[in-house]
Amino acid sequence: MSPAFLEALPFVLRWEGGYVNHPSDPGGATNKGVTQKVYDAWRARNGKLPQSVKLLADEEMHAIYESGYWLPPRCDRLADALDLVQFDTAVNMGVGRAVRFLQTAVGATPDGDFGPGTERCVSSCDPGDALVKYCDTREAYYRRLVENKPSLGVFLKGWLNRLNALRKAAGLPGYESAREMDLGELGYIARVPDLGEDESYDI
Repeated sequence: MSPAFLEALPFVLRWEGGYVNHPSDPGGATNKGVTQKVYDAWRARNGKLPQSVKLLADEEMHAIYESGYWLPPRCDRLADALDLVQFDTAVNMGVGRAVRFLQTAVGATPDGDFGPGTERCVSSCDPGDALVKYCDTREAYYRRLVENKPSLGVFLKGWLNRLNALRKAAGLPGYESAREMDLGELGYIARVPDLGEDESYDI
């Protein structure tokens, strides 16, 4: 596992929480951000029998995050801070959306395919400007989503809290003094849903 991945993972885990099975969460039963569906698929690919996501081991969790959300959206090819934003977005909103948000931020065609054209745009962009535009694009998506699906409005504050904490972690101006959240004894924040690759949330 790369040092950059291990450095970025704690931020994501603070927001993914422990085991939850909220009736309004589109992901269903989830532990440390890993849904039962994702866990079942990972275990099947690795020749293991299915089991409850409640039993997710840390080494399994690390492997799932790196193979499913760090490498596919090419976080390993991005500069510091931008890799964290891309990783957190891939976990919270799906790899395809993360790539499209990145492409929008760097001026590439937002087709969800991180090809040579996107890589050229990433290598020539101003990282600070890209970070600002990326986070603004993510915020606009949350707000449009709630407008189109008002039942998800209960999660908007949590999504924006996570995004603003990400802006602070990425070093964006204006968020330096954002108040740190009390994580209590558990070490994580009560989870709000990830959107994943569910196409019903494409807007």
